[in-house]
Amino acid sequence: MTRILSLHGHPTDPAEFDRYYREVHTPLVQRIPGVRNIRFGRVVRTEDGSPPPFYLVSDVYFDNRQALDAAQATPEMAAALADVPRFASGGVTIMICDYEDFPPMPNQRPDEPTSR
Repeated sequence: MTRILSLHGHPTDPAEFDRYYREVHTPLVQRIPGVRNIRFGRVVRTEDGSPPPFYLVSDVYFDNRQALDAAQATPEMAAALADVPRFASGGVTIMICDYEDFPPMPNQRPDEPTSR
């Protein structure tokens, strides 16, 4: 599968960012042909306790790169991309990623070596 990964910096007005993201931007993304899933979440902390470098992380999933390529040629994708500067006051980094899923290994103790 393929996804668009967006890393949103801290907005100048978090409440307005949240409202706009949910009410305006997400519906635009939902209309893009070929989208299989949309996932986003606010960054709540870093492992080392330092300030989080991002405010929100979002993923838009497609079956494969061909589906993403086809979507990129649509007016719906153009509208969603054109909308980003309207709310991303903290900046945004957008990346295209291929990904694989790995299930957890059942009943493995932390001291056991992993093998497949």
